[in-house]
Amino acid sequence: MFGKVKKWLGIEGVKLELILPEVVDLQEGSISGTIRFYSLHAQTVTAVRVLMIEKFSRGRRNDKLTDEYELGSLVMEREIAIPSQESVELDFDLPFELIKSEMDELEGRNAFLGGLARTAKWIRGVKSEYSILAEAKVRGVALNPFDKQLLVTD
Repeated sequence: MFGKVKKWLGIEGVKLELILPEVVDLQEGSISGTIRFYSLHAQTVTAVRVLMIEKFSRGRRNDKLTDEYELGSLVMEREIAIPSQESVELDFDLPFELIKSEMDELEGRNAFLGGLARTAKWIRGVKSEYSILAEAKVRGVALNPFDKQLLVTD
């Protein structure tokens, strides 16, 4: 009985690990990576969803506001058999599109305006963090395995 509950909750089930490049160039418009699956017991992954998320924050201390934007998504609906105590890797290429604010557009125009825009963003505490989230749908499991990693951008 306890074993069925553990299997249903995903304990000792499929584990998911994102393998991404160390540094990502956001101007490329896509990111390639690998998802590694591992399980103590043989199970089947039925779908994988990969998202790129921008966490945009501005303001300081009590006036800080944060928004999250989905920049790109990829859904792979295929059955992947995960054998017992073996890893399986799945490569992906996630296209994304950056959302640029007026300040970002101004920053890209020329060196003088770019310097002013960067200074204004620093004063207002504007910051963007980018991350990749991968989630797998596993047959017979209620809680899906996932992994989230912050991207290092240049």
